Amino acid sequence: MLGGRPVFVLFGSSIVQYSFSNGGWGAALADIYARKADILLRGYIGWNTRRALQVMDKVFPKDSPVQPSLVIVYFGGNDSIAAHSSGLGPHVPIDEYIENMRKIAEHLKSLSDKTRVIFLSCPPLNEEMLRSSTSSTILSEIVRTNETCRVYSDACVALCKEMKLKVVDLWHAMQKREDWMTACFTDGLHLSEEGSNIVVEEILKVLKEGDDEWEPRLHWKALPTEFAEDSPYDLVSFAGDATVNPSEWTIHRKIPWD
Repeated sequence: MLGGRPVFVLFGSSIVQYSFSNGGWGAALADIYARKADILLRGYIGWNTRRALQVMDKVFPKDSPVQPSLVIVYFGGNDSIAAHSSGLGPHVPIDEYIENMRKIAEHLKSLSDKTRVIFLSCPPLNEEMLRSSTSSTILSEIVRTNETCRVYSDACVALCKEMKLKVVDLWHAMQKREDWMTACFTDGLHLSEEGSNIVVEEILKVLKEGDDEWEPRLHWKALPTEFAEDSPYDLVSFAGDATVNPSEWTIHRKIPWD
């Protein structure tokens, strides 16, 4: 932590690793929280909850002098891939997935009294687009369906309700948009800028709701802007007799995030 800013960690599989690409949701959060919090990326393409559990102590050591204020977690898409006949691959049965996510949550909650956790559930997918984009002579057939995404998403949401964790139900949130199948993905699975915008909107809703329960508050409007005091070195006003402090300007954003 540099200068005392809160630290937010994005932890998960490719939906997280790619979140700074193509107008991704991680990049959007980094912009929204500029001068307010540091957004750290811990994304690992292809990973399932088994691999996540193997590295929890390394990514989130309990003896670290600085603990994150917020961890946003996404796993489930790779767990939901159909089992391969060899026994290899990322598939994790639903019951084990639930227990793995429980262990991840318990570890994160134990980091500090002020570490908050938000889980993202499995988003939907466009099966036809995915099939056409993943044909390969390198990989065996990857069997993913929107229905299995729903099953794993529902399991994640149910676990969060049980553990009183904040959760973003991406499977339902994305399908509220009529053209979600074509607008929300780059390849049927990974998120386009439009899909990422839905993720950002839903995360900000959760953070705004959390302001009533969490101390300190973590919504971007509730956090102080670093070095926001007026200065004679700021931009000079039109009248030329004073300076204008631009610290809180958001006019560069295409979306006026709430």
